[in-house]
Amino acid sequence: MRFLSRRLVMPNDLNFAGSLFGGRILEWIDEEAYIFAACQLDAKSLVTKHIGAITFETSAYQGDVVEFGLFVKAVGRTSVTVTCVVRNKQTKQNICVADDIVFVHIDPESRAPQPHGKTKAQLDTLKIETPT
Repeated sequence: MRFLSRRLVMPNDLNFAGSLFGGRILEWIDEEAYIFAACQLDAKSLVTKHIGAITFETSAYQGDVVEFGLFVKAVGRTSVTVTCVVRNKQTKQNICVADDIVFVHIDPESRAPQPHGKTKAQLDTLKIETPT
């Protein structure tokens, strides 16, 4: 799994107990998973259909840097399922794992599901670009 992006935990991201608010991390996961899926499919007309099991393992606090690791778990005719692991950059401890995040490729005009034309084998061989 490659960890592709990072965020700094800021005061606005905290709950009443001073740790990272669960709702904020779920917002970030949905956004990061969408970006990952859209890049993998080379398509921007995706909608979140389902987010399965979410497991919170440890907390993050103000000033922590969290990073997001994603991989394609399954590919359907119109959908792609990804898993996202959020971990603390410094300690490498998992903060949260979101399994079975399903995105559906849709027609931008009719909003109906539309085949994306990719297979799991194709996505598994995609190279992730790195800055030069």
